[in-house]
Amino acid sequence: MSEIHASAVIEDGAVIGTGCRIGAFSYVGPNVVLGDGVVLRPHAMVTGRTEIGADSTVFSFAVVGEIPQDLKFGGEDTQLVIGKRARIREHVTVNTGTEGGGGITRIGDDVLLMAGCHVAHDAQLGDRVIIVNNSAVAGHCIIEDDVIVGGLCGIHQFVRIGRGAIIGALSMVTKDVIPYGLVQAPRGELDGLNLVGLKRRGADRTEIAALRAALEQLRSGEGTFMERAARLKDDADAQKVQEIVTFILGDTDRSFLTPR
Repeated sequence: MSEIHASAVIEDGAVIGTGCRIGAFSYVGPNVVLGDGVVLRPHAMVTGRTEIGADSTVFSFAVVGEIPQDLKFGGEDTQLVIGKRARIREHVTVNTGTEGGGGITRIGDDVLLMAGCHVAHDAQLGDRVIIVNNSAVAGHCIIEDDVIVGGLCGIHQFVRIGRGAIIGALSMVTKDVIPYGLVQAPRGELDGLNLVGLKRRGADRTEIAALRAALEQLRSGEGTFMERAARLKDDADAQKVQEIVTFILGDTDRSFLTPR
């Protein structure tokens, strides 16, 4: 039920779903599971203990499921799981996890990884994430749903980027980014809200006004950033504001980008 080019290499043990199309000179390793309708374009490589969800496409010269670029990696059995309808463009690299980082790299549904980008070991990407050309997501990062990372960006290891945030092109992000935040400038500054993204996802004026007020309180209230966030927890009723508060008060290995 699948179309496999005669020059493709499918190792014994690989599981190929129905309706898959595997192009010329592609490689599928022995521990790979491809869901129904997965397409591998010519010269695509999927290896390691990797699962790719239904109706995903891996484009030419992408390398998916190779071992981590981590000198501590000792060959342990780790995993990469990619959701449904992923689009992994040319020359993308995605690595499996490490034992020290939980053992699994995970990518959600409807993710677009544009040409030349990299997702490192133990990263956790949510649904509908877009990583634009030639950007790199370092190990152990958490990128929540509906985030856009612009082109030629670098995301430092262990950084968290909250739901609905956007990272402008050519930014280096070394600290956590609050949900719905807008980050830009070469050293990654929190410069407001992702208003375009909020409007596209149906946020009304009341929600946006509440978010603006919360951002202003985080910027200029009394006390430290964490103290201002804790006070905001008691004052705010809006769901999206509470998402920001929960994100800030949650566990993290990094500090936060704070509003300018």
